[in-house]
Amino acid sequence: MYNEGGKQEVTANITAALPYMDAAMRELAVRTLEKIAPLSEAEYAELAVYAADEI
Repeated sequence: MYNEGGKQEVTANITAALPYMDAAMRELAVRTLEKIAPLSEAEYAELAVYAADEI
């Protein structure tokens, strides 16, 4: 849902949505942002990112 483009776009999309999330989802989103923050664009591009219902 937020995965449009690279790391910078995902970070911006998640950050913009934070005020609209409930507490549990916000906590998950913040942890996600913390995990991808140290990654370079190249490292982020190598991640397998897929929708949860596709598992």
